[in-house]
Parts: sequence; structure tokens; C-alpha cells
Amino acid sequence: MKSLVKNIIIIIEFILILFLAASVCLLWNKEPESVQTNAPVAENEKTTVDAESVKERVEKNYYDVSGKKVLMEDSTFGEIWIPALENVPAFSKDKDSLKTRNGRKFYVEDSEITSLLGVDVSVHQDDIDWAKVRKAGIDFAMVRLGFRGYGSGEAQLDENYVQNIEGARAAGLDAGVYFFSQAITVDEAIEEAQMVIDSLDGLDVNYPVVYDWEIIYDDSARTDNVPVDVLTDCCVAFCEAIEDAGYTPMIYQNKKTTMFKLDLERLTDYDFWLAEYNSEPTYYYDFTMWQYTSEGSVPGIEGDVDLNISFKDYAK
Repeated sequence: MKSLVKNIIIIIEFILILFLAASVCLLWNKEPESVQTNAPVAENEKTTVDAESVKERVEKNYYDVSGKKVLMEDSTFGEIWIPALENVPAFSKDKDSLKTRNGRKFYVEDSEITSLLGVDVSVHQDDIDWAKVRKAGIDFAMVRLGFRGYGSGEAQLDENYVQNIEGARAAGLDAGVYFFSQAITVDEAIEEAQMVIDSLDGLDVNYPVVYDWEIIYDDSARTDNVPVDVLTDCCVAFCEAIEDAGYTPMIYQNKKTTMFKLDLERLTDYDFWLAEYNSEPTYYYDFTMWQYTSEGSVPGIEGDVDLNISFKDYAK
């Protein structure tokens, strides 16, 4: 009897040893979770945009639109009712915590300024003295990298994008870029993303790479009749390609275009940069960056310049 008990104990101990050994092997071989960075993929790993993979994700990125309606005030349309989408987060900040001093806006939490102040620039600002800009209290710069013509459809680079990125970073500012799109197909949006990725090679950007698709109001444009689903497809395609390359994607829009030209429920994976020139934003949904004026004045930049605040420090 004692021999039988002893054998049973030996078998149980053997089974426990095998279980522990298997557990250790599983933990040892587990792949670490991926870390999202703003740095580009290393040169020896860089590849072209996988267009087919991006298109597959665009096709899968559809949701039902439903929800109650909320009342919004618009300077152009007055009071309008718009759908309040259940799956799209509302603005997460307290508007009473938005303050203004000397024409500059900032956000205060627990008596501390937690927002960052930025400019967005292009070749239209000519040569910029970035040391003066930094000394004036500007924290980050969003640089136009390129654009697509609203008539010709030709994609081009901004003549000053390299010197603006390098100048801003050398002066101690954080920097991101945006591409002014007039894409009318997913293929064109992917082409724009590839152009951005190629053009950023060797440059140091630590803020988002932004898709800036805009309605042309004062002229006829190739984008005049782009429907909501196609524009949303273009946003998804650009952002997915940018994210694949190791950058943080973002979408820039004004309130009207966002509300009437985008299927917002399909875009909740991406941060928004809102353009709304008011004392405080009236846009209902969430955004992490706000362009609040196009008539800012900053030493080191001649003429008017757009001013922005970011509620998130993308450099961290």
C-alpha cells in the first residue's frame, strides 16, 4: 500500500514539473506588445505602402450610423440639428478651462497650463526665424509637406517643407506635417501617403502626420462632388498607410466639412485637428488639436499665421 501511494505521489510531482516547464516556455516565447512610436521605420525595413492591405482595411471600416440629435449653433447656418452619434466620443475637455491671454489660448487643469501652443506654416510664410518663434513661446509647428492641385490633380511638395522641419526642430520645437489633399479616390489618397512617407525619410518629426482634405469654396474643383463614403475611404486609406509607416496619423477638418462630409463613426481610431475660429469651440465631438485663428502674430514669422493649441503632447 505504501508503495502504491509513493508511486502516485511521484506521478503527480512529474505532472506538476511538466506543467511548470510548459508555462515557462510559453512566457519565454511570448512576443512583446508592439509600441506605437512617432519615429519612421528604419531605413533597412522601410517598404512602399501595401496598397492592397490598406484597401482591405478601408472596405472593412464600415459601421451603422444611428443615434439621437443634438442642437448646435453655427455662425453660417444658425441653429441646426445634427445627429449625435453614439459611437463617436464627445469633446472630452472642459470649455470653462480654456483661457485666453494676449490673443493666445491655453488650457488649464489644477491651476497648471497643460496645453501646448503651435503654428502651422507653409511656403506662404516665406523664410521663418525659428529661434525667434521658439523664444516667443511656441511649442510646436505643423508644416505643410505637400498638396494636390484642386484643378490639375497633380501632387506636389511644398518648397519650404524641409527647411521648416529642420529649422523648427533645430530651434527646439516639436514638429509634425500635413498634406493638403484633393484626392477623389482611395488610390490617390494612398499615392499621397506614399509621397509623404518618402519625403519624410531622414527628417525628424515627432508630431502627427495629418490628412488635410478641404472643400474649395471660391472656385470649381475636381473634389466638388466627392460623396461622404469616398471621402471617408480616403481618410482611412491615408491614415492606415501613415500608421503602417510608424507615424501617428491625424485628420484635419473644419466643423462644417466634418459634420456633413465625413462618416465619423468610421474614423474614431484617428485623432482630429479641428479648424474653428471662435472664442471657444462649438464642435460637439472630440478633438486633440484646435486651430483657433488664422490671424495670429508671432515674432519670427512675417504676416498672419495660424495658431493652434494641442491638448496632447505628442512628443511624449
